[in-house]
Parts: sequence; C-alpha cells; structure tokens
Amino acid sequence: MQTGQRANVSTLFALLLSFGLMQMGNTFQGTLLSIRGGIEVFSPAQIGAIGSGFWAGIVIGSLRCGKWIQIVGHIRAFLGFGAIASTAPLLHLLVIDPIAWVVIRALTGFCFAGLFIVVESWLNGVATDETRGQILSVYGMTGLLAGIVGQMLLPTTNPAGFRPFCVIAIIIAIALVPMAITRAAAPAQKDGTIRINLPWLYQRAPFGLVAAFLCGVTTSSFFALGPIYAQRQDLDTAGIAVFMACGTLGGFLLTWPLGWLSDRLDRRIAIIGAAVIAAVSLFVMVALVPKGAPPWIFYLCVAIFGGTAIPTYSVVMAHVNDSVGEGEFVAASGGLLIVQGVGAVIGPLIAGFAMSFLQHGLGVTIISAQILIAVFGLYRLRRRVAVSPVPKRAFVVEPPVPVGTALESEPARGSEPSSGE
Repeated sequence: MQTGQRANVSTLFALLLSFGLMQMGNTFQGTLLSIRGGIEVFSPAQIGAIGSGFWAGIVIGSLRCGKWIQIVGHIRAFLGFGAIASTAPLLHLLVIDPIAWVVIRALTGFCFAGLFIVVESWLNGVATDETRGQILSVYGMTGLLAGIVGQMLLPTTNPAGFRPFCVIAIIIAIALVPMAITRAAAPAQKDGTIRINLPWLYQRAPFGLVAAFLCGVTTSSFFALGPIYAQRQDLDTAGIAVFMACGTLGGFLLTWPLGWLSDRLDRRIAIIGAAVIAAVSLFVMVALVPKGAPPWIFYLCVAIFGGTAIPTYSVVMAHVNDSVGEGEFVAASGGLLIVQGVGAVIGPLIAGFAMSFLQHGLGVTIISAQILIAVFGLYRLRRRVAVSPVPKRAFVVEPPVPVGTALESEPARGSEPSSGE
C-alpha cells in the first residue's frame, strides 16, 4: 500500500471513529432525555418539543455553521463544537425544566450539525469519484450501527440519576480525540452557499420533496417519543433500550436490500411499498398487540417498521438525484435536507400533542405520515410515468442525522427546471 493510500485509510478510520462515537452519544442522549422527561413528569407534548429542539438546532446549524468553519478551520471548529456538545448533557442536570431542555437540545443540535459538516466535508475530501459512494455508504451504516450501540448503553445506568449524563459527556469528549490528533491536512475551504429553490425542486421531483418532509416527521417522532410509547406498554428500562435498538437494527439490516430493490424498480414503487409495510407493522403494534403482551412482539413489529421507514430517506434522495442533472445535484440535496429537517422539527410537536390526548397518538401520527407518502406516491404514479433525464445513480446510504456538506458548496450552473417525474 502506498504512503498516500495509507494516509487516506488512517484519516478515514479517524473520521468514522469520531463520527461513530458522536452518534453513539447522540442516540443515547435522545432516548435518555425522553425517559428522564417522563420521570420528571414532563407531558408528552413537552417531551416532543424537546425532541423538536434538537432538530431545529440541526437545521439552523446546517445553514450557519459552514461560515464559522471557513473562518476558524476544520479542526478548531470541530473541537469548539465538540466541547460545547460534550458540556450540554450536564446542563440538563443543572436546570430541570422543559423549556430549558428545549433550548439546550437546540444548542446540542446546532453543535452536532457543525460536527457532522466537518466530518462529511473531510470524507468528501478523502474520497475520489470512484470511492465516494462506497465511503458515504459506510458512513451511513456506521451511524446506524453506532445508534444501536448507543441505545443499548441505556440499561447500564439509572436514567433517574446523574451517571448517564456523565457517560454521554465522556463519550462525546472522547469522540474529539481521533480528529484532534490526526496529521491529515484539512480539506480545502469552499466559498459560497447554495441557493435553496424549493419551487424548482418541487417541479423537478414533487414526490421526493413531499416524501422527504414526511420522512422527517416519521423518524424524529419515533426517536423522540418511541421511548414514551414503550414505557406506556410496561417495558422496563432494558426493554425500552431493546425496543429502540430493534427499530434502528431493522433500518441497518434492510437499508441495502431496499436500496438494491430501488435500483431495479421505479424508486417511487419501492418508497410506496416501504411506506405501506411501515404503516401496517405499526398499526399491528399499536392497535392489535395488547398492553403487557410479550416484549418480543413489540420488538418484531418495531424492527419491521424501522427496517422500512428509516432507510426510506436514502431512497427518496436517490429518486430526486435521478430527476436532476449533474449540475443541479448539490442544490437538490440541500433543498431536501432542509425540507426533511423541517419535517423533523414538526413531527415530535404533533406526535407529542397527540399523545397527550390519544393513547396511541404516536402511532396515529406516524401511520398518517406513511399513508400520506403512499397515497401521494400513487397519485404521482398515475399522473406521470417514471422519466429520468439522467440514468439512475448508485444508491447511497444516508446517515441517520443527515446534515450534508451540500449546504456549504457552491452550486454548479444547471439547466432550467423542468418536470422530471
């Protein structure tokens, strides 16, 4: 192996290790706060707002952090964002108040957006045209696997105590080390930001835009309020951890099969099929499985749900990429990320409010989102057959918290918008 190749492998390992540890701490923190919020007698609406706060920070950070990274450089920015992110879990212990927790979660989301942008831009710098798809897919799968491990850390501590918050702070702090000691040169700075043009994107891929929004509603609602649902089904702390981990594990196991299928079908059909299966599996769990049923039934249902709902955004991204030209890819990706993020902010608010009044409010919210994906997809299939102005691009696994360096890149000049779906 040549020296340059060794350096790239070493840099790639450091990047993925840092990202994996960050995502491990992030998923652990999200589930912990939902359970601790219940212990502190926060209402489901308040817990949903706390989950939405994180995504609001992600969206704002995706738009703003890039400029700061350009000013101070990648390594300094990474260490700065990481220092704040590792401190934030401890702030939850100082002020136990739902409004304060929303603000702290928004701060955490903002910092994680900056961290992910640094990692993703560095990955793009290491990747070549031949390896970029493979590297980004490994990146996405690393995030899912780290999420599973993060969920399973929950039973090792008492959610009512201070130790889990300290563990999260330690994990995030350790995540900074591989990047801090790397000798690899930082990627070149990019000037300019893309101009988000949602009307153009809707004209190009209306189903993709709507599905991205509803994917955001689905996944954020599940991760923010899934622990509360599991708690209501009389699952203990270990059971809640397994429940959430099974949802992520389903996504990990079925991401590649769903991507493989979408490469061989009209991607809209794959998305519609996944939405139908996700809705049915969740309906069976919330409507037909009684409270106090054997836990494995809940685990199986949520694994099927996660296996079809979590990878859907990756297929949506691939579908939209098929509908735009090479020069429009960055603008399309940036627009989708913003729309998905807005859906992720709105989802827990709606689901939390619904859970305050309905026993199965979370299920109603997510099932409704999946039905809307399927119905609008069928409508688009009837309106227009699959037409792609460019050949299908290879399926790439998107990370669990898509931020995207696309928002920091200068758009290439593309052709005028035209309907591609």
